Amino acid sequence: MSERRGLFLAGAATTLAVALFATLGTWQVRRMHWKHRLIATVTERASGTAMDAPGRADPLASDGEAIDWRKVRIEGRFLAGREARVQALVGEPRGRYGGPGIWAMSPLERPDGEIVWINRGFVPIEKIGAESPIDPASTVWIEGLARRAEPRGVFTPADEPAKNLWFVRDPARLSAAFGLAAERTLPYTIDAGVGATPASGLPQAGETRLTFTDNHLGYALTWYGLALAAAGVFVVRARAERRRGAAGSAAP
Repeated sequence: MSERRGLFLAGAATTLAVALFATLGTWQVRRMHWKHRLIATVTERASGTAMDAPGRADPLASDGEAIDWRKVRIEGRFLAGREARVQALVGEPRGRYGGPGIWAMSPLERPDGEIVWINRGFVPIEKIGAESPIDPASTVWIEGLARRAEPRGVFTPADEPAKNLWFVRDPARLSAAFGLAAERTLPYTIDAGVGATPASGLPQAGETRLTFTDNHLGYALTWYGLALAAAGVFVVRARAERRRGAAGSAAP
């Protein structure tokens, strides 16, 4: 009876393990399909022809899914005294600098009065303060990639306005902190293209992440393999128990 009970418990544990491993494998397959769609979308939009940055009246502006990664161009003047520093980590830089640092974010006012926050580029920690300042007296054309407002995750640190240190690129929050009208602020930001990098090299523009790791198939096969291994171990044990039971019954 104890052997049967042990086999029953082993079977129950194996069933749970196989279900868990199979679920994780399926989740990785779904993540793989999502990642492939993301890569295709980013590749298509980032390599397309630049469009005029949509204003607040355009439904595209408020559709984060639709506006994200689109190549846009915009004209305007930077607003003085309102430069935000958003924490950044550039792992595979296209330019000279990488590693931990900040995104230099500045609000640009369009001729129609609407405001968009421009990510002028990356500044490494050791160079913060050495980046070229904006010129509020000049009208500029910026071409880059539109990015939806970043969501705040569960583990995202709280912003530190007193230190001008921010952890998500949220245009509404930045405008509120710097005294800019919310009704004039566009609900997305723009990552300036590499052509916006000044002669000094900082901020280093054109560092939008456009490549993504795609290891989901390998992870899925690993989880499915563990499910098969768990089932196989139980089958081997069950057969061994059966043979021992048969040998015991046949003994005189």
